[in-house]
Formats: sequence, structure tokens, C-alpha cells
Amino acid sequence: HAKRLAKKADYVVFVAGYDCNDEGEYVSNDQAGNYMDPIGGDRHQSLGLHPDEIHLIREVGPENENSVVVLIGGSMIMMEEWKDYVNGILMAYYPGMEGGTAIGQILFGDVNPSGKLPFVIPGKETDLPKVDWDTDQQRYDYYHGYTKLDKEAKEAAYPYGFGLSYTEFKVTEVHFTKKGDAIEAECCVKNTGDRAGAQVIQFYAGFSQSSMDRPVKVLKGFQRVALKPGEKKKVTIITPIEQLKWFNEKTDTWEMESMEYDLYLGTSSSEKDLILEKLSL
Repeated sequence: HAKRLAKKADYVVFVAGYDCNDEGEYVSNDQAGNYMDPIGGDRHQSLGLHPDEIHLIREVGPENENSVVVLIGGSMIMMEEWKDYVNGILMAYYPGMEGGTAIGQILFGDVNPSGKLPFVIPGKETDLPKVDWDTDQQRYDYYHGYTKLDKEAKEAAYPYGFGLSYTEFKVTEVHFTKKGDAIEAECCVKNTGDRAGAQVIQFYAGFSQSSMDRPVKVLKGFQRVALKPGEKKKVTIITPIEQLKWFNEKTDTWEMESMEYDLYLGTSSSEKDLILEKLSL
């Protein structure tokens, strides 16, 4: 029945994700007796959608070329099992009472989305650190999120800082300069599409020449720029050099390495979306 309806419809919108039964304040097994009917908690079995939602999307999504999934949730949701069965995905998080209005404005094109992911979405759940929900001790390694995937050379399904728009942007004329106690990162951004929109330019610093165990790259600054169709603007991000220091546990001090740094400007943490220059400091 759902397939027949999808074929006749102009658009198909799936609203899928979580509620208070899936996400909330976690209560461990040994503490559950101290609470009345505890519900919610972090997801234990999977970081993906519920099996019935995945089945519906995979079965019905291909029946209509204008199909989109609106995701409800407070954290990362795995999409690999179903993302190729629809034509669009909108991450709405928990949008509140007026969420329906905001979602409708985006889906019908009244608002051009410009949001960026505040987390990485991996290709596999096993690319993330494993958590034992019932332990009373947990070790969190130094690398997590996009820095963990970078360090292990694993490609993300959707990188940190990723987000699409109804228009297109081009980043050019990237340049980094040391000015006093700061690094000045500059580029030009042009809206090459036919819709007004906004892009978020991100500045990452990398440490490939370091003698220490350091991340491949880390976000150090960002700036949002709004552009009309055909408009071009210069973007400048100023970051204190002290943000490139590393913490020496032996001396209990922050120290600056004298070396060549990898500096990136672009639109996500993926090196495909970044322009690299090197600067000696």
C-alpha cells in the first residue's frame, strides 16, 4: 500500500529517528532500582535507525524520485543501510514545537539550508570507540570523532563540518600568513549557483612533521559567509599561534614546535573539501 501511495505522490517524506525512549539520561543496571520507571538512555544496540524504519525507507524510497528522509535525534545516526534509497536527507535534530514549520520551509525551498555537522558520521559503527554501558570505569582514548578516523586513515560517510546547500560555492585564493602572534587565513568564496546561500569556511591545522603523536588535523577556526548568486567575498580567519601548541606532561607546560605546519581552508574536515598550504613557524 505504501509503495502505491509513493508512486502517486508528488513527494515522499519519511520522518524517522529517536524519541525519549531511545535517548536520554542513562541509568546503569545497578542504579535502576533507585529510580521510578527509568526510560531513555544512550542507544545500546545500534547507532542506526530502528529496523522497521530502515525497511520502510528501502522499500518505499525508490518508488518516488522526490523522496527525502528527515532525521529526528540528538546525535549521530548511521545512514549506510538506506542512504542510497532516497534522494535527500535532512538532519533536523530535536527541532521543537516550530520544527515542522522550519522543516517545511527547507523542503519546499523557502529557506536555503546552511547547517554543518557538529560530528563525523563514519562508514561503520566499529570506526568509533566501543563503549561498555554497564561498567563503572571507562577509558577514553586521545583520538575520537574525526581525529580518530583521520589517524586510522578511514574515510567518513559524512565528514565533520559537512553540509549541503541548494546552491554551489567555490573557494579560491587561499593564503596563510603569520602576523604577530597569530595566523591569518584568507580565501575568496564565490556563490556559483542561482540561489542566495551561506557557506561555512573552516580552518584546520595539521601536524604531519611533528615528532610527537599528534592529530592529522584539528579545527582551529571557522567563519560563516552569506552570498547572493554570483557574489564573491573575501573571508579572513585569525587564529592565535598558541592554539598550535602541544601539552608536555613532563614539564607541565604548553610548548610550540618549530616546524612546517599543514594549514587547510575549506568546507569540511575531508581533505577532498580542503585546500592545503604549508607554513613554517
